[in-house]
Amino acid sequence: MSPVDEIEDSSAPLIEHLAELRTRLIRSVLAFVAGMIVCFTVWNPIFDFLTRPLCAAMASRGQDDCGLILIALQEGFFVAVSISMLGGLVLAFPVISFQMWRFVAPGLYKSEKGAFLPFMIASPFMFFLGASFAYYVVTPLAFDFFLGFQQPGSLTTGVESDTAVAGIAFQGSAQAYLALTIKFIVAFGLCFQLPVLLTLMGKAGLVSAKGLGSVRKYAVVAILLLAAVATPPDVVSQVILFTVVYGLYEVSILLVARVERKREARLRAEGLWIEDEDEDEDAEDAK
Repeated sequence: MSPVDEIEDSSAPLIEHLAELRTRLIRSVLAFVAGMIVCFTVWNPIFDFLTRPLCAAMASRGQDDCGLILIALQEGFFVAVSISMLGGLVLAFPVISFQMWRFVAPGLYKSEKGAFLPFMIASPFMFFLGASFAYYVVTPLAFDFFLGFQQPGSLTTGVESDTAVAGIAFQGSAQAYLALTIKFIVAFGLCFQLPVLLTLMGKAGLVSAKGLGSVRKYAVVAILLLAAVATPPDVVSQVILFTVVYGLYEVSILLVARVERKREARLRAEGLWIEDEDEDEDAEDAK
């Protein structure tokens, strides 16, 4: 066989994979666009749902009017588009996950498919769990903290005018509020993917429980930076995000250790387990 023929034979599978990837991406994009169109027709109820934490926080302070304002003429349209994009992503997520699975599955063995599929199911579950935690727990606390910087004002005339107090009242932009709320929801949803990601990497042998434990102090610094960047500059939301993500990191170490014990038990049963030199030295030191 000539070198030209070898190149053509090797490039054929690559072209087929690229064509398959294009098909999966097109179907995912179509699902996303369809979800956007559906959500655009009902963006008002979705916006009402997203503003409930704000309205509840304002009601607890005796402020019954929780209306938001449109600063720019086109702001209402972009609010509807932002809601449609978020809703379209949520509705299309199962389709996108299925297309990803169909693209990866042909290259996996049967045992690998069985190991990879639970992570595909756990990923959207953990995202929705994180998003729900942000919506029902974090945003009410954060909004109550922000609203605490309001102050009632007074206006006097005559000689007592020097005692007038400037009032500070919340008149929020609809687009700014929506951006803040989506930032909370997406940030916590992605952070809740940490156990899934690290456990999958442990399953592939890319990380170990011992290695994750040895870099714990660096992980704390990284999580602190993440909390500072992913959440607004208030102590409440940053402390909550740090506590949750660090807890998920510790849970990930336990899950990776469990994966390693199962792998060791399986390899020992098959007679393929090779003792690590470090483990032998630790055993000797223990004696």
